Amino acid sequence: MNRMLTLLAAGISAAVFASVAAPAQAADMSLTRLDCGTPQAPFAVNQRFSDTYAYPELTLQFVYSCYLVKHDDDYLLWDTGHAMTAPAVAPKMSIVDQLAQLGLKPEQIKYVGISHYHADHTGQVASFPGATLLIGAREWEAITAPKPAEGVNYKPFEHWAKGEGKLEALALDKDVFGDGSVIVLRTPGHTPGHQSLLVKLPQMGAVVITGDAVHFRENWDSDGVPGFNFDHAQTVASIERLKKIAANLKATVIIQHDKRDIEKLPAFPAAAK
Repeated sequence: MNRMLTLLAAGISAAVFASVAAPAQAADMSLTRLDCGTPQAPFAVNQRFSDTYAYPELTLQFVYSCYLVKHDDDYLLWDTGHAMTAPAVAPKMSIVDQLAQLGLKPEQIKYVGISHYHADHTGQVASFPGATLLIGAREWEAITAPKPAEGVNYKPFEHWAKGEGKLEALALDKDVFGDGSVIVLRTPGHTPGHQSLLVKLPQMGAVVITGDAVHFRENWDSDGVPGFNFDHAQTVASIERLKKIAANLKATVIIQHDKRDIEKLPAFPAAAK
């Protein structure tokens, strides 16, 4: 009898150990870049994008990028670019139309993650009223203040501000799908509640999408801070955090406004896996 109980206990222990030790089935994931604005002519970045005037001869053309993350049957849209009515910089094709080319409808977007409240990152968010909005708590405070802060693009957020949509105002990082594969990172400085995104793809590996924590490669390399940022020290700390995450995870860093970083992902409609 004792021998039978011992064998039974051993079998149960082995089964429990196997269930704990066995890795969870990896999610079916992909990352697609969407074009979310029409670039204007290259311009000198020194006066506005360095509070120490670090780029005296640098001229760059900014691009406007949004990203679609597939996680099994769920989708996260990261940033929503310029509005289709934005003068000169409106996208050639809306996000909704780009999603249609991928066989997706707006109601299939489960989450919309917003890096920060500026118009070139929030212009089309109203196209996804059924999505849960993931936004920094300090950003949401600024958006819904009686007098919205300077630079806040309030209008597209009215649906959520009126309590008609699902909302998570994030004070900390957010593990979006609960398996560590997609994490919204708290990176304040550019604005009070700025966020970046970490995506861990099965084949490509980790990808860090910066939002406007930095605006271009030279900005990243030198910890450059635009003069119009909300907080200098927070900006530098957030850049340092992203650099350490990228180093530890051997991540690909994608700077959303840097034209040179477009080629780090396959051209639409293809996706990184």
